[in-house]
Amino acid sequence: MEYRDYYKILGVARTATAEQIKKSYRRLARKYHPDVSKEKDAESKFKEVKEAYEVLKDPEKRAAYDQLGSEWKSGEQFRPPPDWASGFEFGGGAGTRGAGGAHAFEEQGFSEFFSQLFGGRSPFGGTGRRQSAGGRDHHARIDVELEEVFGGGTRTLELKRPEMKTDGSVELRTHTVRVSIPSGVTDGQLIRLAGQGEAVPGGGRSGDLYLEVHVRPHRLYQLDGRNVTLTLPVAPWEAALGASVTVPTLGGPVEMQVPAGAQSGQKLRLRGRGLPGQPPGDAYVQLKVVLPPADSPEARTLYESMRTQLVGFHSRSDVRR
Repeated sequence: MEYRDYYKILGVARTATAEQIKKSYRRLARKYHPDVSKEKDAESKFKEVKEAYEVLKDPEKRAAYDQLGSEWKSGEQFRPPPDWASGFEFGGGAGTRGAGGAHAFEEQGFSEFFSQLFGGRSPFGGTGRRQSAGGRDHHARIDVELEEVFGGGTRTLELKRPEMKTDGSVELRTHTVRVSIPSGVTDGQLIRLAGQGEAVPGGGRSGDLYLEVHVRPHRLYQLDGRNVTLTLPVAPWEAALGASVTVPTLGGPVEMQVPAGAQSGQKLRLRGRGLPGQPPGDAYVQLKVVLPPADSPEARTLYESMRTQLVGFHSRSDVRR
């Protein structure tokens, strides 16, 4: 997507203070407001100015935007990495995201660039709950491996918390938290760390920190809730005649019987071999028949023999008209 230089849109330096950003926004908003402006394309420019201010006035959005923008080069398409929000801690508590999601932001005139980075489905889409007489709940993302989800464990995270300095500029302060990952935690589940959110100057109850679990893609398994699916290559004779095969699972290898006459794409279930839970998930084994290459005289002879002897077999009978 197209990168948007919000500092350029507002006509301020990247080191601008919050007061300088607000002053520039007010000047440009008056200049391009559709109700009074005589400027060409006033409405679209007003929307650009409003969008830029929406990001740069917010310490958390601004800090994230600055980090993302540091990797962008002029003339290139902007592609944020899928895990770009990891490591940021921000003031979006559990359940604070707008019901309209990213589309609600688009309806307000925000660009695709804004909606993908800061819309309702992003970690920055919420406004953050504030506890009564206490600090805001904070929110962060934790990326975990599937093996950690299966067995549980303890992790130490280094989180960056954007904070406003006295001069109105933003800085990232790093701190560490220790978190226990429950066995069987699911993708998107929230882990609550009580009292580790926003502190309250002069006392009062601190907010909580919510960690949203994201399970990284695995080289072998596909995750669906608590169920896992493995694609298992089998030889033609194993599928045709049946065979006992060793199947890797998250809990260790198990023996499974491939029934005679099995087809490529067929799924077999190993009950209770998915993620732990009440009830536990299942493991599904999707068969993939793999043909030996005809790369030797003996192999070619075997395939020729199959072609002449299995004359009743029609591989494309299902697609004939």
